[in-house]
Amino acid sequence: MLTWLQRDDLSFPPLEKAMREPSGLLAAGGDLSPERLIAAYRHGCFPWYQDGQPLLWWSPDPRTVLYPDELHVSRSLGKKLRQGTFNVTFDRAFRDVVQACAGPRSYTDGTWITTPMQDAYTKLHQLGVAHSIEVWQDQRLVGGLYGLAIGQLFFGESMFSRTTDASKVGFVTLVEHLRDWGFKLIDCQMPTQHLASFGARGISRKTFAETLARHLDEPNSARWES
Repeated sequence: MLTWLQRDDLSFPPLEKAMREPSGLLAAGGDLSPERLIAAYRHGCFPWYQDGQPLLWWSPDPRTVLYPDELHVSRSLGKKLRQGTFNVTFDRAFRDVVQACAGPRSYTDGTWITTPMQDAYTKLHQLGVAHSIEVWQDQRLVGGLYGLAIGQLFFGESMFSRTTDASKVGFVTLVEHLRDWGFKLIDCQMPTQHLASFGARGISRKTFAETLARHLDEPNSARWES
């Protein structure tokens, strides 16, 4: 049975209570307050819903993750990185990145990054929890991504690209910095061929929860200002 969250209670049901159909659905309801969002990621779930739906919280099994040490960069992408075609920054244009990620996609008519979601993650950015990676070309924003950094874990949310390889360059740059800053894992949530090409793979929900317990409260050496 699906658990409905109460606005005055930030707790979530145990991850093993997630439904099999639809796969990974853990709870519904609640709100998008910064306190609840942080509690959700610390618990191992995330919000994902469309306009017209109730607020839905998910914990997929398996969970798609990327270990920074397992990053794979293709030869062609490595060449593009060395060419310096793009300039990559952090936390320079968070709201612009989120709005671009919410833009129309060729493979879908809707977006899960609704206006309330944009507002919620912008509040997390103002609190220093959510971060953006911007990719520029000739001073024009051509790609980027955003997510949350908690302890030694980065929770990726979405990325966009307006020109070939822009988001890939941003993602690789982020992963390399996270590795140097002591991050142990990047949560990619759901599998895609794009993420798999970088070395992302699925781990069990149990293993993911154990990783959270080990690394959520460990320090990192991140320097997001750029």
